Amino acid sequence: MNSTISPALAIVLGAVVIIVLLATVAFIWWRERRSKQLRARFGPEYLRSLEEIGNRHEAEARLHRLEKRVESLSIRALPPEEKARYAASWRKVQADFVDSPGEALNRADELLGSVMEARGYPVSDFAQRSADLSVDHAAVVQNYRAAHEIALRHQRGEADTEALRQAMIHYRALFAELVEEPEGARAKAS
Repeated sequence: MNSTISPALAIVLGAVVIIVLLATVAFIWWRERRSKQLRARFGPEYLRSLEEIGNRHEAEARLHRLEKRVESLSIRALPPEEKARYAASWRKVQADFVDSPGEALNRADELLGSVMEARGYPVSDFAQRSADLSVDHAAVVQNYRAAHEIALRHQRGEADTEALRQAMIHYRALFAELVEEPEGARAKAS
């Protein structure tokens, strides 16, 4: 029995090896590109998910599912008259902070919920709200989480006025981004 490989078989095997190598390199390139896109889009949220989950592939898969979920929502910019109405409400909440910081903080949270709902975000529970917001507002969703944590501490009687002031600052950052986002900004981000 002849143990040599025919030239045609050697060419076929060589081609298969080259194709497998090219496919592997292409897959690695695609995966790295996707990771880079997710890091750019989610910023600190990317690292937060990675820390929370502990596995890059699973964290990225979660962020990708979140992107798809939010893409399926009917998120919209606010028309000028709604922006003006919400801005006036926010100014009132901030003014009331001086006399009643706890009540103002509660109203700020409610106002943010109203803005999110008007924009088209589901407002069922905090975890889902903050996750949904992270897709288009990754830079300020941390503020939302920090403010929410302070609000929870306030409900337990564990937050002083300075903490409440910090929560209002955090809420204001998200409020400003949600209300002032120009028409078409979401389409450009996608």
